[in-house]
Amino acid sequence: MLPEQKLDALVTRHKAIENELSTQLAPETFVKLSREFAELNPVIDAVKAYRGVLAEIDGLQGLLDDPQTDTEMRQMAQAEKPALEQKRATLEQQLKVALLPKDAMDDRNVIIEIRAGTGGDEASLFAGDLFRMYERFAAKQGWKVEVVSASDGSVGGYKEIVAEIKGRGAFAKLKFESGVHRVQRVPDTEASGRIHTSAATVAVLPEVEDVDIVINDTDLRIETMRAGGAGGQHVNKTESAIRVIHIPTGIEVKMQEDRSQHRNRAKAMAVLRARLYEHERQKRDAARAAERRGQVGSGDRSERIRTYNFPQGRVSDHRINLTLHKLPQIIEGEALGEIIDALVTEHQAELLAAESS
Repeated sequence: MLPEQKLDALVTRHKAIENELSTQLAPETFVKLSREFAELNPVIDAVKAYRGVLAEIDGLQGLLDDPQTDTEMRQMAQAEKPALEQKRATLEQQLKVALLPKDAMDDRNVIIEIRAGTGGDEASLFAGDLFRMYERFAAKQGWKVEVVSASDGSVGGYKEIVAEIKGRGAFAKLKFESGVHRVQRVPDTEASGRIHTSAATVAVLPEVEDVDIVINDTDLRIETMRAGGAGGQHVNKTESAIRVIHIPTGIEVKMQEDRSQHRNRAKAMAVLRARLYEHERQKRDAARAAERRGQVGSGDRSERIRTYNFPQGRVSDHRINLTLHKLPQIIEGEALGEIIDALVTEHQAELLAAESS
């Protein structure tokens, strides 16, 4: 059974927001409360349905317990009860998931970093494939993708690419993508048709605000330099590129995509905040990691999480032993949601198991 006080608290909060939305509010407060109200609506509908089913089951049980109930009515009550019990169990599971503690970062935008790993040129090409996969998946969600910095591979793809993905719930969907992605395929340059294995690492970081993590100016070393690469005369004359080094951790961010030093600095600080937040989170999680069974949500970048096998047309996620023979659809971003949904479901199951224990 679900804790009635938790359900009462949800109903009370929903009613309070409804009342508040009918008053004069600042625009940002109105938007924030409207979102919370919209999120609570399906939960409140489920609470009402759940309580309605409980009342129906109580009514049937009353008939069954009453010695005055005639045989025909008793048979009807017994026939109806299993379906109602099944409905109750389904609604109870939905509400248990809705009551799970939310990750405070789930609604945030994302900074995604993809780096070519072992495998030379083929790894760079694969890093490019992964970026396009996430770009297409983001487009399907109605999210906006903006490249923050990129280092091109020598034959295509990327040695490294950092992008911002803006959209509601981006981190909730993409946070399980962190880790080592492995590809097995025959490169175009391979005359003998041998299958090569290469890899790329993906890091998914929530976009962090100033209030989330404090950075002291004295902990930073900021260097300006001339931007490298293509760009004509401008490259040689203006010191628009920025390197920011966080001295205590040694974390370094270099930004040169923009012609404006000011904008490069702002982008570098956004990436630095996200990396520092992740650094702190990993330190916190390290103590608990040993106790975790599946590490679905560990985001450990050294952990091989998925294999894309082109000859067999399959993608395997090693954390949840899921294999889909839909490689073209997944790499196109079309069927990536199936893997993400399975990872989210597994994570919820682990949280529910932890709550019940």
